[in-house]
Amino acid sequence: MARAAVSAARRASSRASAKATNGVPSPQASSGITEESVKKVWQLIKQHNISVVDLKFNDLPGLWQHFSIPVEEVAQSAKEGIWVDGIGFDGSSIRGFQKIQESDMNLFPDPSTAILDPVCGAPTLSLICDIYDPLSGRAYSRDPRYIAKKAESYLKKTGIADVSYWGPEPEFFIFDDIRFDSTENSSYYYIDSIEGEWNSGKDEKPNLGYKPRFKEGYFPVPPHDALQEIRSEIMNVARAAGVPVEKHHHEVATAGQCEIDMRYATLTKMADHLMTLKYVIKNIARKHGKVATYMPKPLFGDNGSGMHTHQSLAKTGTNLFYDKNGYALISQMCKWYIGGLIKHAPSILAFAAPTTNSYKRLVPGYEAPVNLAYSARNRSAICRIPVYVSYPKSKRIEFRAPDPACNPYIAFSAMLMAGLDGIQNRIDPGEPVNENIYEMAADRAPKQVPGSLSESLDALEKDHAYLLKGDVFTKDVIEVWLEYKRQEIDKVRLRPHPYEFYLYFDV
Repeated sequence: MARAAVSAARRASSRASAKATNGVPSPQASSGITEESVKKVWQLIKQHNISVVDLKFNDLPGLWQHFSIPVEEVAQSAKEGIWVDGIGFDGSSIRGFQKIQESDMNLFPDPSTAILDPVCGAPTLSLICDIYDPLSGRAYSRDPRYIAKKAESYLKKTGIADVSYWGPEPEFFIFDDIRFDSTENSSYYYIDSIEGEWNSGKDEKPNLGYKPRFKEGYFPVPPHDALQEIRSEIMNVARAAGVPVEKHHHEVATAGQCEIDMRYATLTKMADHLMTLKYVIKNIARKHGKVATYMPKPLFGDNGSGMHTHQSLAKTGTNLFYDKNGYALISQMCKWYIGGLIKHAPSILAFAAPTTNSYKRLVPGYEAPVNLAYSARNRSAICRIPVYVSYPKSKRIEFRAPDPACNPYIAFSAMLMAGLDGIQNRIDPGEPVNENIYEMAADRAPKQVPGSLSESLDALEKDHAYLLKGDVFTKDVIEVWLEYKRQEIDKVRLRPHPYEFYLYFDV
């Protein structure tokens, strides 16, 4: 098996060189298929007695899709197919992808992503895939992972830096029950949690109390925190799958709000890690008879789930955001990067806060980062500069508006492109704001982020030239995103809201 795989890798390398001379990006070059990476796949298969290989890829909105094949099929296709010609699938059945008359697409597994699947009972090898058009042989413009790789490549081509580092802080809820429906004559949702403050008087036979009060879930020890053991299990399973989890804790809201943080990594690698982490969280919760959601604002009157995103640039091992004499120890380049984020924030949010529900979180209060300003320590500003430590390599900025409903490959890429535009055009973010912006007079307060998904999409339609640099985002991606998301807006806008009956039924 291993010899066949290595031979396939050599043939792949030869074909990749041929395609490269024609100016066509090859699957092998994009996916990093080497003899060593293919050897690793077969070592894992042998080590864990793998019987199933699971191929995962990302749709445009950001949900993992997959199908599985017997390991014997991989062994057979390694002689010619899986690394060289890919595996076909129907692109017209995937959200945001192809039309029915152009549906055939190819998946190319990236062997560097091979892990023992952390969820499946049968010994399963998991591989993240890249997507290609079988006719042109080119990487697919709407493959989110391809967009992320192009963003990293563009960064190097600018000469500004050779690597960007990313550290998202995804928040989520773990509930005990969720029911919802919307029909022609009804609409409702119902959430329940053993932690929910609304259950403090419920006869649970027995009710043992310790329900975190609204906005007081950050972060008491058990028994207030009923999810400690589940989060520890998630952490251990994720780490075993190669996700560099470095912290977990309860978050502010009642009813099971949590956060699990990862050690920083490069852009595409971090997006891979985040997708794996979400996969683990959802499945471990289900294993315990619970349900996890990354919906930004599932509860009224308490904090929503954000995904504060730490980011920095480095060149030849030097952190370009650090200056020992700068405000909060940040460099002038870092300020320009912040300037780009603030200038383009309304259009960034079309990708980074991509649901109608996102804007129920992005409201004043609840520590929501709605103010287009930057500051050290100040969590009322959209850009915060952490000052926990002064070590040069740790200096970074935290962009606080994104939420975990986003597609990380696309959202990280949009943030990077905005920051680079800020550096290239020396965009001044103004003076830092060191006071509580929520308490500032209206005539002194900074501008705020869009108040709805519709406003963010309008901003993206007007302001996306910075995304098109280096062909990182393409016009078809922007157009399809606008079309798809505006359909979501209409689906919500046209339905009566349950609370409208409370307000208006007796008119």
